[in-house]
Formats: sequence, structure tokens, C-alpha cells
Amino acid sequence: MTDIAKPIIDKRNRLSVIWIVPLVALALGLWMVVDKKMSEGPLIQVSFKTAEGIDAAKTKVKYLNVEVGQVEAISLNDSMDGVLASVRIDHDAKHLLYKDTQFWVVRARVGAGNVSGLSTLLGGAYLELSPGQEKSTDFEYVGLETPPLTPAGAAGIKLNLYSEQAASVSTGDAVLYNGYKVGRVEGMGFDEAQRLVRYDLFIDAPFDQLVNSAVRFWNVSGISVNASAGGIDIKTGSLDTILLGGVAFRLPDGVEAGAPVEDGTDFKLYDSYAALQEQPYEYSLEYVVQFRQSLRGLLPGAPVEYRGIPIGSVTRIMTTELLADPEEQRGAAIPVLIKIEPGRLGLADTQDSVDLIKHSLIESVPQGLRASLETGSIITGSLFINIDYYDGISSAKLGEFDQYSLIPSVETGFARIEQQLSDFLTKVNALPIEQTMQNFDGMVTSMAELMESVDEFLNDRNTQNLSAEMTATLKDVRKILGGLSPDGQIFQSIEGSVSKINQTLYNLDELTRTLSDKPNALILPTNYPSDPLPGANH
Repeated sequence: MTDIAKPIIDKRNRLSVIWIVPLVALALGLWMVVDKKMSEGPLIQVSFKTAEGIDAAKTKVKYLNVEVGQVEAISLNDSMDGVLASVRIDHDAKHLLYKDTQFWVVRARVGAGNVSGLSTLLGGAYLELSPGQEKSTDFEYVGLETPPLTPAGAAGIKLNLYSEQAASVSTGDAVLYNGYKVGRVEGMGFDEAQRLVRYDLFIDAPFDQLVNSAVRFWNVSGISVNASAGGIDIKTGSLDTILLGGVAFRLPDGVEAGAPVEDGTDFKLYDSYAALQEQPYEYSLEYVVQFRQSLRGLLPGAPVEYRGIPIGSVTRIMTTELLADPEEQRGAAIPVLIKIEPGRLGLADTQDSVDLIKHSLIESVPQGLRASLETGSIITGSLFINIDYYDGISSAKLGEFDQYSLIPSVETGFARIEQQLSDFLTKVNALPIEQTMQNFDGMVTSMAELMESVDEFLNDRNTQNLSAEMTATLKDVRKILGGLSPDGQIFQSIEGSVSKINQTLYNLDELTRTLSDKPNALILPTNYPSDPLPGANH
């Protein structure tokens, strides 16, 4: 009998072939997850004020009208004053994400200057992406409420304009150079700290090379009409600026180009081109000039000239300084604040020119440089300030008044004539005319008494025995004394001359007063009261 073979039991653990299928499925699933994660783009957060036009899992993200992502979710932010959009950017578009990348909602917009986003009326709103230039790993962005007028990274220069009051300029308006559009207004706002209206400008390349420190900007909105003796001058910009508004810039007349400027440089926005021509320079100096004469006819903006060349203007008459201490200021000169612009002398509109003028005035005042008040027009009575060299004046130097330097002044023109006449009249009034006339009257009385004595002497019988020569001599004496009597010709002539002198002095006094109050009185007639009309007989 044969032995029955016993089964050999292998106690080693072996993986069943059936497990190969789930293991392969697991590996495949892990590979798909990893591949999806590796091929999936980054998830970013974009904040907006509202979710208008944005739908989760529906709103696309586009760049140059190519889909580069999608909005996955929308939620309120922590402060509950806005929304957060979770946006998934495609893997092959993640290189578009920079620190200054911009996002905004594209929807149908109708504005004064343009119409955009009409395609969204059928296809729905979407997010537009504009790549920036500065790389960053931060994936949190603030969405724009309005589309940017200039793409991020565009070649050109950004400038800031400021104005004391809002002009008819708004976002999207054109920036012109010689009538050609070279840029646009990107935004506007109000600076509460400085109380100024500010505008953001962008000048496209290569036109940004036209901007330098000497250019000036002005408002070209609408139509500017200026009527003068030379005719009617009409200035306009383009048709867009007439209807919508805009800004123009150029170099003022007679001003040389300045230095290049950088991004963010501030420029003043002038109301019109005429206002620009009145104040074409940026750098200036302020001085004070004092006058003891009447300032009637001198107004802010009046010219300041050097030998007939305009070099500045009157800023203001500093009357508030006179009210500080009336007792101390009684009879004191009135201070006038003036502005001198080096650019009007052909110098560069820079700080170096300002320093040059300061040094020149310090050396010129001791050599006779003085300021004077002159009549600009006898017809209108307007005045201006002239700066020139004068001979025969007392030595002086540049003084100080408050925080300003003080230029010495000298009186000329009518003011000088008035002062000379006043001094002459003062001297005449100081003469002892009344005492002289009293002495003259006493002398005449004595002469009259002497003449009576001569008559009595000639009528005396004893005198008749005198010689004929003595009698003739006494008669001549009587004739002379008779001419000096109040009824005589000599006395009447002297009295008439004295009367004419008094009348002349009175007329001179009236003339100086009239010219002081009204310098154009030599040309324009004086307004006399009308003659009274005779009453009607009843």
C-alpha cells in the first residue's frame, strides 16, 4: 500500500493577481490628480465693489479676446463692503500675472467720449486682464471699476496737473499738442489737504519727448473768443475738445525748452491760453517797494519794467501791514509786493536764474538802482513800477520788510513836480509878505505926509523967493512922491504884481492837487456842474 502524498502548504503571503487591477486604477488616479494639479493654473483673488456682471463658474477671464481663466466663486469680503472673486487662471497663462496686473469687468458702456463693450449684450460680461511688468508671488488684486484708458506698461510718461478750481475737463478727454492728440486724461480727483483739483495725464511715446520743464498746460474746452483793437481772435481745439473738453500744452512764446521731466511731475493747469501768456514762467522772485505818494491807479497785475522792458508784475498792495499799528504807520510809506521773473530778461526759467537776479540786485542798488511809480496812461490814469538807475541820489542798499527784501524807491514824474511845487509854496508862505506890505504901506503914508509938507513949503510965500532951480527940484520931488501914493501909477503897478503872484501860486496849488488825484486831467476835460436852467414864469 502506497503512502498518500500529503499536500505541501506554502505559508508565505503572496499578492493575488486580482489586486493588480485596483492598484493600477489607484496609480492612474494619482497620476491624473498630480497631472491635473501640475497643469492647473493658480487661483487668485480679485476684489470689486459689487458683483455686477460676475457669475461663479460662468464668467470668463480674457486677454486680447482669448480665454485665459474663469471665475470659480464669489463671496463677500470681511468688511462686508465689497466682494471677492476667486479666479482660476489657466496654466499656460500664469505668466501674465504680475504685481501690477489689472482686472476689470467688461460690460456695455456708453460715455460722452466713447462707446464700448457692446459685444457683451449678447455674450455676457467677462473679466479683462491686462498684464503688468513687475513680477510678484502675491495673488491678491484690486479690480478696476472702469477700464483703464492706457494699458499697463504702455510706453509714455504719466503727469499730474493741478488747478485751484475744477475745469471742464474729465476722464477720457484728449491731450493735444499743436492740435494733434498725443495723450489722454486718465483720472481726476480733489486733494483735500492742499485744496486743489488734480488730473492724471498720460502722454504716449514718442510724443512724451515733447514734454519738458518749460511747457505749460491749459484748458482748451469749448471756444475762446477775444475781441481787441486788432480784431476778433477765436481759438479752438479739435472738435472733440469743443464738445467734450480737453487739455493742450506747448512752450510759451519766447520761452526756451527746459530739462526733461520724470513720471509724476506736477504742472499747473491754466484756464486759457491768454492766462498762460500772462504767467508763462515758473520761477520768480518777490520784493517789496514802498511809496509815500498816492497809489491810485496802481492795481494788482500792473507791469513792473526795467527801462521799458517788462520783467514782472505787481502782486498786491500790502494794506494789511498798515493796519497793524496805525499810530506807528501814520505818514509811513505804503508797501507794494512785486514779482520779478528772470525768464522775461531772456534768462533760463530755472533756480539758477533766480539766484543770479538776487546777486545782481544786491550789487546794483548801491550803484543807484531804484524803483519809481510812473504813469502808464494819462487817459486811464493807470500806473506801473519802473526800475532804473538814477544819478544824484543818496546812497542806499537792499533793505528788509517783513520776510521780503526791500528795493529803495525814488519819486519821479508828476510826483516829483508836485513835491518841488510844494517845497516852493512852502518857502513862499514862509516869506514875510504881510509884514513887508505893512512896512510898504507905512512908507507910502510917510511919503504922503512928506508930499503934503512939500506942498505947504511950495505954497509958502517965503518959498517963492527961492531960486528957480530949487523950485524945480522940489516940484520933481513932489512928482515922484505922487507916483508912490496909493493913487499913483507905481503903487498900482506894484499892487497888481503882488496880486498876480498870489493868483499864480493859488493856481499852482490847485494844479498839483488835481494832477495828484487825476493824472489824466491834462487831456480829459474836468466835469463841471451843468448851468442852472432859468425857472418858468407863472
